[in-house]
Amino acid sequence: MAKTTVFIRKINSKLGSLPWDAAALALRVFPAAVFFASGQTKLDGWRIADSTWFLFEHEYALPLIPSDIAAVAATVAEHVLPVLLVLGLCTRLSALGLLVMTAVIQVFVYPGAWQTHGLWAACFLALIVAGPGRLSVDRQLGLDR
Repeated sequence: MAKTTVFIRKINSKLGSLPWDAAALALRVFPAAVFFASGQTKLDGWRIADSTWFLFEHEYALPLIPSDIAAVAATVAEHVLPVLLVLGLCTRLSALGLLVMTAVIQVFVYPGAWQTHGLWAACFLALIVAGPGRLSVDRQLGLDR
């Protein structure tokens, strides 16, 4: 038993010494790609698609936000926040914005998709807590540790 414990501690020590930067980059890029692709489906050229207006009025109807405002806000957020996240600019704030969007989607739009939303939320929470890593504009500008 003691040899197993020593072995596991050695493995954990080695894995724990890997740089956060690679993990942070992946945590920024992959969920950002999902949100950006979703934003693209809401557009028809440079304008919001008719289908987007319809979906926000009928399927995505939120209890407190008018559908036309929600459609514009979601479309803009799904384009701006993922770009900022990939760049690592305003990372923690962008991750927080996408975490809030994820929570709204989970609670009001697709409550059955908690596994997917949980994965997104975990990525955003990790970025909020640990930051964007050295491979980020935030770090280069001295805005994050």
